[in-house]
Amino acid sequence: MKQRAIVKRNPTDLLSVKEIVHHLFADVAAMIEQAKERVAMAVNAELTDLYWKIGTRIRHDILNKQRAPYGKRIVSSLGRQLKETYGSGYSEKNLRHMISVAAAFPDVQIVSALRRELDWTHLKTLSYIKDPVRREFYLELCRRERWSTRTLQERMQAMFYERTALSRKPEVLARKELEEVRSEGKLTPDVVFRDPYFLDFLGLKDTYSEKDLETAILRELERVLQELGSDFAFLDRQKRITIDGEDYYIDLLFYHRSMKRLVAIELKLGKFQAADKGQMELYLRWLDRYERREGEESPLGLILCAEKTAEHVELLQLEKSGIRVAQYLTQLPPKKLLLQRLRTAIQVAREQYAQRQIEGADGLDIPRTKVESKNK
Repeated sequence: MKQRAIVKRNPTDLLSVKEIVHHLFADVAAMIEQAKERVAMAVNAELTDLYWKIGTRIRHDILNKQRAPYGKRIVSSLGRQLKETYGSGYSEKNLRHMISVAAAFPDVQIVSALRRELDWTHLKTLSYIKDPVRREFYLELCRRERWSTRTLQERMQAMFYERTALSRKPEVLARKELEEVRSEGKLTPDVVFRDPYFLDFLGLKDTYSEKDLETAILRELERVLQELGSDFAFLDRQKRITIDGEDYYIDLLFYHRSMKRLVAIELKLGKFQAADKGQMELYLRWLDRYERREGEESPLGLILCAEKTAEHVELLQLEKSGIRVAQYLTQLPPKKLLLQRLRTAIQVAREQYAQRQIEGADGLDIPRTKVESKNK
């Protein structure tokens, strides 16, 4: 009777099998996840296309055939029938979402491009923004910074657009700037910087120093970056610069990846003063000479102060020096009051711009515009 040969297995063989399985599992799992992501994107794109077509078809039937007086009844009845046949996804409520998206984005080519970057919930949320410039602003940032729908809603709730310099420009100029942002792929200071900044999460008491404010900002740096914008990267605190043997210190130094610029931030507890401009200009010129790298744009400065006056800022022509001044709020007023203040600021800024255009036209003997005749 033959004896079977006893094969002795090397423990390292078992270990190598485990390692192989471990690596195989990781690779196969990655393939599965990637495939699931592609399928989800494809499904989202197809559903977005379908929902847009449904919304467009309903709008065409109601509006073009002059059935608006009883359009609500049509949508309600259609929704009931579709829901019975195809489920709750085609209810009256969801049909109205489809109509809203079709109305906000009537161009099929634009929708075809957006569906590859944003999901249906993004477009649905954006479609209810009535102001077209405001909608374009959120759409562009949503697309560029890959905001989730939750982030989009939070940004809208926090009035990101209303706090930008872009919102204070006439619609024609704001649209032009957004188009340049879209075509050139780079954000502008008017889109990036806001006023005021909400720093209520810092937990500062009624009395605090500039050092306390700076420390609190660094302690809550992640949330501060969310408020500033996702493209900001923190570089330094109390950045020392030496000029003619004298030391100066920049409170906070950031880099903005999209603008490709250094951003110096100075913190002021009180009201903005004219002397603050000279201080920031000195810092920016030093940064431009010694810290700016090849391929970067000129550094920008942001002066965060507890209070400012519009006339001071306007007369100093700060933007020509690459300087922005913004108020920070460590305690937020009621949202209704804040929104009212922002809307007033937007209206005043647009009226001032229109007045400057009129004055410029008078000086150059340019025919007067409709804006002027309305003011007259």
